[in-house]
Amino acid sequence: MKVILLKHIPKTGNKHDIIEVSDGFALNSLFPKGLAERATPGAMKKVELIKAGEEAERAVREDLLLKNLKELNDVKITISGKANEKGHLFAGIHKEEIISALKEQKQIDMDASHIVLDKPLKEVGEHKVDVKVQDKVSHFTVELVALA
Repeated sequence: MKVILLKHIPKTGNKHDIIEVSDGFALNSLFPKGLAERATPGAMKKVELIKAGEEAERAVREDLLLKNLKELNDVKITISGKANEKGHLFAGIHKEEIISALKEQKQIDMDASHIVLDKPLKEVGEHKVDVKVQDKVSHFTVELVALA
C-alpha cells in the first residue's frame, strides 16, 4: 500500500515521503497513530506542493546565510549550563541548543545541517563553531559559562 508519511519514522522514511509499505503495517500501526495517510492522487499533489514550498524556503534561507557568512565571523553567543568545579558541563551543548541561542541572541536563522560539530561542547570557555553552506565555510564563537 502506498502511504504518505506525516512524520519522520526511523528506518522507514522522512516526513512527506511517499513510500510503499505492507497493508498490515499501514492499517495496524501507521494510520492509528496518525503517522501516515493513504497516498491518493489528491494527497500526493498536496504533498508535492508542500515539498516545493519547503525547498524554496530552504533555498532562500541558504542564500541569505551565504550573503551574511562573512559577518558571522564576528558573532559571539553565550550559553550557560550546570558544570562541576573543573569546568565540565553535566550536559553537552548540541547543535539544536546552538541554533536556538543564535535565534534568540542574534536573530540568525539557520538549519542544524549547516553547523559542523563533531561532538557536543562540554567544557566551559570559548569554542569556535564552523558553519558550512554549500562549499563556503565560516565560523562563530560560542562561549560556555557555568551557572552559579
